[in-house]
Amino acid sequence: MAEGGHLLLDRRDGVLVITLNRPERLNAVSAAVSEEMVDVLNGLMRDPRTHVVVLTGAGRGFCSGMDIRDDGPGTAEPDAEGRAQRLYRGIAGGGEVTARLREIPQPVIAALHGPVAGMGVSWALACDLRVADPTTRFVLPFTDLGLSGGDCGLSWLLPRLVGPAKAADLLYRARRLRAEEARELGLITEMAEEGGDLAAALALAGELLRRSPYGLRRTKELLNASLDAPGLRQQLVAETGIQTLAFFTEDLAEGMTATLAGRPPEFRNR
Repeated sequence: MAEGGHLLLDRRDGVLVITLNRPERLNAVSAAVSEEMVDVLNGLMRDPRTHVVVLTGAGRGFCSGMDIRDDGPGTAEPDAEGRAQRLYRGIAGGGEVTARLREIPQPVIAALHGPVAGMGVSWALACDLRVADPTTRFVLPFTDLGLSGGDCGLSWLLPRLVGPAKAADLLYRARRLRAEEARELGLITEMAEEGGDLAAALALAGELLRRSPYGLRRTKELLNASLDAPGLRQQLVAETGIQTLAFFTEDLAEGMTATLAGRPPEFRNR
């Protein structure tokens, strides 16, 4: 396991586990955390050996949101910018993590427990799948704090997951959701036993590893494209190109052969 400042990185047979590692602050996000996350996610953009990513938090919670006590400059020179500029850059850095979680080709599974608050909600919802234990609490405090609910992509992600009317209800009223409520809304993919969210997320990652790497990556690409697609015709063009290319991969031949033989396929990402 590698440690990079505020992150722990655990690489294991096609899976990268990223752990937010500020347990004394409930993994509150500082500028430095966002910068480290962006560096790791940028690396994943060009990593053909990692097929699934798991994102979790150390200690009692997943993430308590932006560290409002942190007015630090990150990697910038301390006197290079004013407080407003530092805050803007810090929030923009958190948003960049949200975008990168969507853009990396690997499916990302969030392993959730304890508080999932503020910016932490945005990062959790930017993941493709979410596994949670019963201690998980989604906290959307923005309008209670004098902030808007548009935080690091949340006003884009939440309506697409729960619908615009429910998103308005949650954000306007600064709602807190217990795990079961979040599951009923479709925000949680799978429930785990208390303390078992990471193990359940790794089990789910193992299930995804048995699927075609090309199929997983291209499916994520198409699902993302569909969120902004102007219409069915444009999406059909994208699907047709990607599906046609699959017929030129060795893995498709293996998948077809294995299916006919009644055995599990052995994909090699070729």
